[in-house]
Amino acid sequence: MRVLKDVSYSEGIAECLLDAYLPSLDKFPVLVYFHGGGFVEGDKGIDGARLAHYLVPRGFGVVSLNYRMYPNAKYPEFIEDCAEGVRWVTDNIGDAATGIFICGTSAGGYASMMLCFNDRFLHGAGVCADKIKGYIHDAGQPTVHFNVLKERGVDPRSVVIDEAAPLYYIGQAHEYPPMLFIWSDDDIPCRHEQLSLTVSTIKSFGYDMERVETVLRHGTHVHYVNAPVGAEDFELSSIIYPFLEKYAK
Repeated sequence: MRVLKDVSYSEGIAECLLDAYLPSLDKFPVLVYFHGGGFVEGDKGIDGARLAHYLVPRGFGVVSLNYRMYPNAKYPEFIEDCAEGVRWVTDNIGDAATGIFICGTSAGGYASMMLCFNDRFLHGAGVCADKIKGYIHDAGQPTVHFNVLKERGVDPRSVVIDEAAPLYYIGQAHEYPPMLFIWSDDDIPCRHEQLSLTVSTIKSFGYDMERVETVLRHGTHVHYVNAPVGAEDFELSSIIYPFLEKYAK
């Protein structure tokens, strides 16, 4: 495994660092991972390393990145940072990468949905959407994120669907890459219902639902990520691997 640590992917922004874990292969698919933490906390290191421990021996590269967070950021800067991280992958691993998958957990899942459903972010970073082979949206908020609502001075319990909500954009694209939604039956209040609505909305627009997969876990919000386990038994890895293997071919 080749490991690159604390690589700057956006000039002049100190927070924009990534770690890359790459297999010793000429060609391989790459998973780009956005950590959770409500855009106020979290780090690329722990979960990125644990994903890499499982995926790199199976022929996948893993790139885990940090992005700007509150109180030093405002919407949509953290989404733009995530798009820039994907651009770094296309610019620096593009010749080796047989395809790019984007995965985000919780706040990172909100970011992955925004990149998926609102094409302006990837296009703005100079990334061709055709390079994305699939998305994994892990327990993200498909309405306006509660900390974006706080930034606006709105009660964070409010359910708002506008230009800062991934749901707002569903139906605008001709088609979407394959995607996997993961959430829990005892998730953050309204998260279960909102993600069910998101999948139903995709279906209502007539998209190919054979390319939209769901995994419903029994437990609390991202318990399969937050559980105190070692890299060798990081549960998120085994949840997402069948999807990655299926669409990396």
